Amino acid sequence: MDAMIKVENLRRHFGAFVAVADVSFSVQRGEVLGFLGPNGAGKSTAMKMITGFLTPTSGSVSVCGHDVEQEPLAVKKAIGYLPEGAPVYGDMTPQAFLEFAAEMRGFSGEQKKQRVAEAVAKTNLKSVLHKPIETLSKGFKRRVGLAQAILHDPEVLILDEPTDGLDPNQKHEVRELLKAMAKDKAIIISTHILEEVEAVCTRAIIIAHGKLLFDGTPKELEAMAPARNTVSLLMATDNSDAVRKQLQSLSGIKRVDVSDQEGKQRFLAVPDKGQPIMHEIAELSRKEKWDVDEMHVEPVRLDDVFRLVTTKASGTAEEALT
Repeated sequence: MDAMIKVENLRRHFGAFVAVADVSFSVQRGEVLGFLGPNGAGKSTAMKMITGFLTPTSGSVSVCGHDVEQEPLAVKKAIGYLPEGAPVYGDMTPQAFLEFAAEMRGFSGEQKKQRVAEAVAKTNLKSVLHKPIETLSKGFKRRVGLAQAILHDPEVLILDEPTDGLDPNQKHEVRELLKAMAKDKAIIISTHILEEVEAVCTRAIIIAHGKLLFDGTPKELEAMAPARNTVSLLMATDNSDAVRKQLQSLSGIKRVDVSDQEGKQRFLAVPDKGQPIMHEIAELSRKEKWDVDEMHVEPVRLDDVFRLVTTKASGTAEEALT
């Protein structure tokens, strides 16, 4: 299957500064790609090149089979783009702005009316439809920007921080909307919020200092966590040091951390190389007849992986974690 978005050896220099350095990836229909990186990593610059708003120093981008530099109008027709900051005309109302956007997309009459109505319904803008955009909250301005991006039902969506400024309920609505649209589109979401990746994305890319450090599924990213499969036990004991030593004696245990929690002790058994250790710990607990209040595998913290990868902006993600 041909990729809906194909990026090959993309570079962008601003004088001596290299904002994006030889980045290559592709996105298929049905994929939601999380484009991750710290502030200043090169995410927005890369997205501007993909959409044709910025010319690459070198490399190439194609969207739905159209070269961004050779066929810019065909590319822009295929893309819905929400830029950084969601720039809109503040003196317009959402209704007027979306009608203007529809006309720029070539819609008129009943078709224009229908496209605007559908975009308004999907982004829940009805309550502010006739208020000047400059008077709206950051969240509503973001939703106006998202509405114009999806108005023409594009095959490709490029969204820069789509939930920035939204409250938790609004974030949930936008994420559900993206998941509903994903089966028919190729979607790139630029974000530094790892919660977004877990909630929406089927794949993730991490860049830092313009370099591609990771490309894989959220599960593959989780599997790189140094402390994955850590087991947590909560119990009351008069000899926490003895319990710690018993846990530490098990094969495959890298270390055991102990902390006090409301008169009880929390033991965190961290495995060596992330292998599962729950079965061995449960067997030890039964053998020693520990009075355990809680025992569970700690959820993986993607932000730990993200931090480790992005603080070493050279080589691969595996190298950053060793």
